Amino acid sequence: MNKFVQLHADDDVVISLEGIRKGQDLEIQARDKGIMQIKALDDIPKGHKMLVRPVHAGADIIKFGYSIGKAKEHIAVGEWVHTHNLQSGLEGILDYSYQPSSPLLKTVNSSQTFQGYIRENGEAGIRNEIWIINTVGCINKTCEVLARMGNEQFKERQIDGIHHFSHPYGCSQLGDDLSHTQKLLAALAQHPNAAGVLIVGLGCENNQIEAFKEVIGDFSPNRIKFLKAQEVNDELEVGLRLIGELVEYAKGFDRVPIPISKLKIGLKCGGSDGFSGITANPLVGAVSDLIVENGGTTILTEVPEMFGAETILMNRAKDEETFQKIVNLVNDFKQYFMRHDQEIYENPSPGNKEGGISTLEEKSLGCTQKGGHASVVDVSGYGERIVKPGLNLINSPGNDLVSVTALAAAGAHIVLFTTGRGTPFGGPVPTVKIATNTELANRKKHWIDYNAGQLIEGQRMDELKEDLFQFILGLSSGTRETNNEKSGYREISIFKEGVIL
Repeated sequence: MNKFVQLHADDDVVISLEGIRKGQDLEIQARDKGIMQIKALDDIPKGHKMLVRPVHAGADIIKFGYSIGKAKEHIAVGEWVHTHNLQSGLEGILDYSYQPSSPLLKTVNSSQTFQGYIRENGEAGIRNEIWIINTVGCINKTCEVLARMGNEQFKERQIDGIHHFSHPYGCSQLGDDLSHTQKLLAALAQHPNAAGVLIVGLGCENNQIEAFKEVIGDFSPNRIKFLKAQEVNDELEVGLRLIGELVEYAKGFDRVPIPISKLKIGLKCGGSDGFSGITANPLVGAVSDLIVENGGTTILTEVPEMFGAETILMNRAKDEETFQKIVNLVNDFKQYFMRHDQEIYENPSPGNKEGGISTLEEKSLGCTQKGGHASVVDVSGYGERIVKPGLNLINSPGNDLVSVTALAAAGAHIVLFTTGRGTPFGGPVPTVKIATNTELANRKKHWIDYNAGQLIEGQRMDELKEDLFQFILGLSSGTRETNNEKSGYREISIFKEGVIL
């Protein structure tokens, strides 16, 4: 295996595929200069960058074919490039102009299907579950007990489980915060992976059931049922009876062949490292393109992690109206930082830096690769459901739990979650952990579902793309489970901006 990789012919850096010692003599196959003889001037950790062209103070340093920041000082060939000598070149609110790129993908007439459930409204689901959603955090434990009792009583029935998603909100919230909570929970209540939904309220909260019904919109009373805990003598007894009714309703659904065009996939990264932009994110981007080509939908979020690479997405907008939506998405999120007197470009995280990511530009250029090469067809707000097939953007921060929850609320049946550091959590829908490196995949087998590290060990992208695609079809058809499903790790987190009373 090569010790280094150069990602683009214009790059000033190569990425170390294994730890390198100071003074080590290296032969590097550069794309534009053939073999170069370079002596390492520093210890260079695995996944980190080494300079292969001299760069003066203040000059751009190029990776992925784009600038990932400015040199703080003169950097010599063979030096380690990281936060000590590289800084972000980003600043402030920017003006953008639409420079559309040519569409690279075309929809094909696909005959491929998965085995899923068709709901009454025509949407497809990949699980036949019962979800318990509480309107307010005061009754988290009540709902948790209901889910446990329901799973014990109805475990032999034709359902895939009864699940509750704890959260602390729904009361003492004002303005956008209450709206965010209502929209997010309402979107989850409409998710087709849930055959039936029990909405449990306390009775005195801001998020009253009557008002919440209006946010949910049209729904079948057979599929969504409501309970106010303060208005019944025994909320557990009544809740269990309502769950039983939902289970009977869910038993009426069977798996049937469904076209790939009905599939919606969320795209997310977390705990990224220096290999994220080399292995897992490009692999997910290739699969995203494959799903879009087959008429399906993929969803990209993490708006702050678009900063520095946003023009790539803007110029892939399907038209000028969509371009302007992306501009507003990005600039509105920057204004959110500024309202709270926070540095817009305060990123990456300590774990990202330890893994080899030095600046937000570098993180963003790796992050946006998950969106492949498809045109951006639409942009949706936080808590809104996706309506257009193709690559969509939604508004959400980069926080793992918040953004995975937002992807599920937008309608994602599955979330593809790339990681170089590893994480055990899962969202409301199957959350596929894709390791950027084989070491993580082998060490955390109970977390990791798929190993993209094979790409730097001789596996070809086209082969791995098809293999991951078939893995997704297996998940969609119920013949596979993710590790988060096996472990019972299902969580949500709701975006909060304002005050609490």
